[in-house]
Amino acid sequence: MHILVIGVNHRTAPVEIRERFSIGPEQLPRALRTLRETRSVLESVILSTCNRTEIYAVVDALHPGEQFIRLFLAEVSGLDRTEFGGYLYVHQNDAAIHHLFRVAAGLDSMVLGETQILGQVRDAFQQAQEAGNTGSILNQLFRRAVTAAKRGHTETGVGQHAVSVSYAAVELARKVFGSMEDKVVLLIGAGKMGELTATHLWNHGVSRVLVVNRTWERARELAARFSGEAYDWSALALAVAEADIVISSTGAAGYVLHEDTVAKVCRRRRQRPLLLIDIAVPRDLDPGINDVPGAFLYDIDDLRDVVAQNLQERERAALRVKDILEEEIRGFKQWYNMQEVIPLIRELREKGTAIQQSIMESLVHKFPDLGERERVILHKHTMSIVNQLLREPILQLKAMATEPEAGFYLETARRLFALGEAGDSGATAEREVEAQGASEQVPLGLMAAKRLGSA
Repeated sequence: MHILVIGVNHRTAPVEIRERFSIGPEQLPRALRTLRETRSVLESVILSTCNRTEIYAVVDALHPGEQFIRLFLAEVSGLDRTEFGGYLYVHQNDAAIHHLFRVAAGLDSMVLGETQILGQVRDAFQQAQEAGNTGSILNQLFRRAVTAAKRGHTETGVGQHAVSVSYAAVELARKVFGSMEDKVVLLIGAGKMGELTATHLWNHGVSRVLVVNRTWERARELAARFSGEAYDWSALALAVAEADIVISSTGAAGYVLHEDTVAKVCRRRRQRPLLLIDIAVPRDLDPGINDVPGAFLYDIDDLRDVVAQNLQERERAALRVKDILEEEIRGFKQWYNMQEVIPLIRELREKGTAIQQSIMESLVHKFPDLGERERVILHKHTMSIVNQLLREPILQLKAMATEPEAGFYLETARRLFALGEAGDSGATAEREVEAQGASEQVPLGLMAAKRLGSA
C-alpha cells in the first residue's frame, strides 16, 4: 500500500484553473462515492478550498493509483488530462505525509501560519470518514496531522501575529485599548480596505460603527451592514468626537481631517485616547495629528511595517512548528511501518508453517508405519525448528519497522524470504487505465460502476 496526494494550489495554478477543480459541498458526496468505487484507490479524502483542491489516497499500486485519480480530476474539471498536467503536483509516501502535516499547520498557505485551513482539513477528513472513504491509515494520518497542527499553533503562537493590513489595524487597536468592548469605530469614506478593517474590528467586539461619506446613500448603506449610524459629511467633527477609533479611506486629493479639529476633539475627551488609522493614498489625515496629546495616528506605511515585523515573527515561529511536525510525523511513520510489518510477519509464519506441514506429509508418506505418538513428536520438533529459525528474523523485523529506512528494510525482507509476490496485477491495472484514458468522455462514475460489475 502507498500514500498518495495529487492536487493544485495557489502556487501551481491560477484561480481560473483552480476553480475548475473546485468541489463544493453539493458535489462532494458524489465525488467521494466515485473515489470509493475507483480501482486501486483503497482510501481517500478530498480537500477543496478557495486556494487548493487535493486528493489524499491510499492506493495498492502507485502508478495505476495516480492515473485513476488523474482520470477522476479530468471528470471533475471537464479538462483533458493533457490540459492540466502541468498544474498538478504529486507527492508519494513520505512526501505525501509531510505535505499533509504542513498544509494542516498553515505552513503551505498563502498566509503563513493561518489557522482556517486546520478547520478545513478536519472537516474534509470527517466528511470522508462519514462517507466510508477512509480506513485505518488515513484515519491515523489525519488525526495525527490535526493534533500536530493544534500543537504547533498552541505552543508557538504562529498565527497570532497579524500579516494583513486590516488585521494589523486590529492589532494596533488592541495595543492602545486592550479590549474592543464598548469602543466606537468611525469609518470615513467607503473604500474597500476601510470597510474590511471596520468589519474586523466589528467582529472583535466594538459596540458601534459610525460612517461618514460624501454620498449620503452610500454612508447609510454601509452603516446598515453594521447596524450602525450614518453621519452627514458636514458632521465629521461631531462623529470624530463620538469615536474611539477612526479609519479613513476616502479618495480625496487633500486632508479631510486636520490637526486643529482633532486637538479640539481631544481636549473634550478628557484624556480618553483616540486612535486614527489612515489607509488612504494620498493620505486623508494631517500628519500633525500625531503631535496632539491623546491622539495616535498610523498611516498605511506604519501598518505595512507592522505586517513586515509580524511576518518575521511568524517565520521564526514556523521553524518551531516544523520541529513539532517532525516529531508527530515520526510517531505516525512508526505506527504505519508497524502496519506494514504485521502482515509481513504473518506471511513469514505462514510460509514456515507450510514448509513444516509439507515436511510432515513427506515423512508420513515415506514412513507409513509411524505411530501417532511418533507423529506428534516429529510435528513438535519440526515446528520447534521453524519457530527457532524465525524468532530472530521476526524480532529484527519489528525493530527495523521503527527505523528511518524501514520501507527499504521491509522490502528487502520480502525479497529475501520471497514473500507477497503480487504477480501481474499492477500491469493489468495499468492496461486498464490506458484503455480508459483513450475514452475519457465516458463519466468516471460509470467506468467505476462497470469495474464493480465485472469484479
